Amino acid sequence: MKLSARNQLEGKITNVEKGAVMANVKIEITEPGVITAAITKESAEKLGLSEGDDVTAIIKSTEVIIGK
Repeated sequence: MKLSARNQLEGKITNVEKGAVMANVKIEITEPGVITAAITKESAEKLGLSEGDDVTAIIKSTEVIIGK
């Protein structure tokens, strides 16, 4: 499956909790691999980002899309 979303984490479903309208799906991530963050040049410069830096990737989203 091909998606335009860059931040894709592969894993295995460990639990599915179904409600009246929504379902909560727990996914155990086996290999995070590489996450690509698209940020502004200004932000990269203000943070002084360079290769080899230790950082934390924080994914801000209101949705997680599941592909199978």
